Amino acid sequence: MNMMNVGIFLKGLFTGLILQLAVGPVFFFIVNLTLQKSFLNGLAGVLAVTTVDYFYIALAILGVGKLLEKKKFKKIFGLFSSLILIVFGTIMINGIVGKDLSHLATVNSSSFVSSFTSVFLLTISSPMTIVFFTGLFSAKAIEYRYTKPELVIFGLSTGLATFLFMGTSVIVFSLVKEVVPLVIIQILNFIVGILLIGYGIIRIKSLLKISEHKD
Repeated sequence: MNMMNVGIFLKGLFTGLILQLAVGPVFFFIVNLTLQKSFLNGLAGVLAVTTVDYFYIALAILGVGKLLEKKKFKKIFGLFSSLILIVFGTIMINGIVGKDLSHLATVNSSSFVSSFTSVFLLTISSPMTIVFFTGLFSAKAIEYRYTKPELVIFGLSTGLATFLFMGTSVIVFSLVKEVVPLVIIQILNFIVGILLIGYGIIRIKSLLKISEHKD
């Protein structure tokens, strides 16, 4: 890799790390997996969100993201992803209702695969991710006059930032989980559930409001 490509890689990594600072529901979901279950469950979540990010980055570079910029597709996928958020939030809240703290202490039995699948579905259900990446790569291609191979390098490092940021967060929270009271973990579980439901409802209302204005 020549110096120019190294510069492109570092720009992508820096851009990706900056983007990671805008934490969302998926970040809190993965933190919750780490605290409530185990380091491996959190790692499974990190691998899932990184996989989805790379998938969407690839589609964005190929130009497929332009399809989801169409209003009809944005509305359909927007409603679908919002419902997914609400379902996940409801499941999380129902999971702690009527269960005591001793049950919470033995929750580590959940598998690596189930954690990966949960985060994968939660992440991939948001079409705004590919729309965002499409806009980002289009802007960078214009700003720096990147060729497609150079965009691939930029995309690889941008996706790597997801793994590094999320992975570091999982390591940190797995180290402190032993000193975090179980009741705090239960409260966090409830808060994450509320956040997912609230975010889903807000997105649905926003989509419906847009449709009403157009009608």
